[in-house]
Amino acid sequence: MERRDVVIIGAGAAGMMCAIEAGKRGRDVLVLDHARAPGEKIRISGGGRCNFTNIHSAPGNFLSANPHFCKSALARYTPRHFLDLVERHGIAWHEKTLGQLFCDHSAKDIIAMLLAEMRAGGAALRLQTTVGEIAHDGGRFRIATGDGPIDCASLVIATGGKSIPKMGATGFAYRVAEQFGLPVVETRPALVPLTLDPALLAEHGELPGISVDVIARRGRTAFREAMLFTHRGLSGPAILQISSFWREGDEVALHLVPDLSVSEALAAARRENGRQSVLSALSLHLPRKLAALALAKASIDGTLADLSGKRLAALDDLLRNWRVRPAGSEGYRTAEVTLGGIDTSHLDSRTMAAKAVPGLFFVGEAVDVTGWLGGYNFQWAWASGHAAGQHA
Repeated sequence: MERRDVVIIGAGAAGMMCAIEAGKRGRDVLVLDHARAPGEKIRISGGGRCNFTNIHSAPGNFLSANPHFCKSALARYTPRHFLDLVERHGIAWHEKTLGQLFCDHSAKDIIAMLLAEMRAGGAALRLQTTVGEIAHDGGRFRIATGDGPIDCASLVIATGGKSIPKMGATGFAYRVAEQFGLPVVETRPALVPLTLDPALLAEHGELPGISVDVIARRGRTAFREAMLFTHRGLSGPAILQISSFWREGDEVALHLVPDLSVSEALAAARRENGRQSVLSALSLHLPRKLAALALAKASIDGTLADLSGKRLAALDDLLRNWRVRPAGSEGYRTAEVTLGGIDTSHLDSRTMAAKAVPGLFFVGEAVDVTGWLGGYNFQWAWASGHAAGQHA
């Protein structure tokens, strides 16, 4: 039987980082994955350029039933640590909006960097490998694989969540957790486009393809970024962000003109030229088709001269508080991450180890820690993988 010190199931961001750190400690590490290539989510991220971290990463950028759990790992492996690694490998990068860091060239540069670091630490990678039953005798783990059984002292589950099943995502990590008595916090798609019912889609029939800068709100949570109207509903960064906080039946409030007082702008336009149509005046501040829909919802037509102060105030309020009740989301098919996961109350925040099962670790997206859009989930992968790699 093949024997290893550490077996890591999952060759994604967290799994490879864990392998790097465990290898540095002289551990005999084997990484298993069913895919044909490692780091597939890394490869497709950021439009192929990998939004590999966010310089503003902090515990407040993460959702979890226990918001304190992520603090230890994030404090011990920061965006600066990962950026130092990127720069040591000569990977050119740039900062985009809101602290997001991307590769100048390709996400494949990050994968190549991780593989090089794994090789330097002696970690082995075995792809296209099926994993079956996992047994534990109280001291070591025995993993059934398509290539035969493997025995190890430490087992790290880094298989992610359910998002993007076409790339092979499954609930494997949750099944392992339940096998060993660790509960799973309810999982659901996150960072995902929201869908609208047929009636609302028909109302928005002229809008697909239109993008606007908005403030999207659900309760007290708000994000200001771009929103895109689609043939199925709403997407774009603002919607992906708010989707992690949205629940079925909730409304989403949209401020469609964040930098403008519509009432003041149209009142000024009325003083200059009262004969101008309201639609023409509003179209200076919103895409014309969206402006037309807003005026129809407010029952406003005609010229600026016809627009009373009361009607102007009502239009302003409509655009500041555009209410939409999504019918659902596009689901795991397009979700960037999975919300929920392994219950952190059963994990050690310093090591990512299961408290009741010595030698068993969970890292990355499988754990109930979910970041905002913009590189935060990669930072959690690096930080949690680094934490487990120090102890596995």
